[in-house]
Amino acid sequence: MVEVWWSLLGAAIPAIIAGQAIRVKRRHAEEQRLNSARGREKNSDEVFVCERVCTSKRMLKKVGAFSKDPTPDTCVTVCGVSELDACTDACARTVCVNQHQVPNWNDICLKRCQSECLKLSSSSVN
Repeated sequence: MVEVWWSLLGAAIPAIIAGQAIRVKRRHAEEQRLNSARGREKNSDEVFVCERVCTSKRMLKKVGAFSKDPTPDTCVTVCGVSELDACTDACARTVCVNQHQVPNWNDICLKRCQSECLKLSSSSVN
């Protein structure tokens, strides 16, 4: 009986460690992407970076239930000194405009919307 528990424990520990490593890798990749967006601030020939965010079905699906009562099919274009600033402001004006009673939901809404905006922005540049 004891040997069965040791074999189960021996199989579970590597799976837990692998899952944790994957989470850390994803978190690090997200931080790197945000840092690179911050680094793409204005240079001598570029005064502003503009981003367009729409409350499309795809965006609302990515943000999930964290956006409270969004107005569907609305778009806004916002300019800022970096892609990160422009995406944050555009998300706050469209997808995450109505504040939740739970403060953490507003932060999650902005982070998810911002992340999707940066993904779309970097895919259109490449």
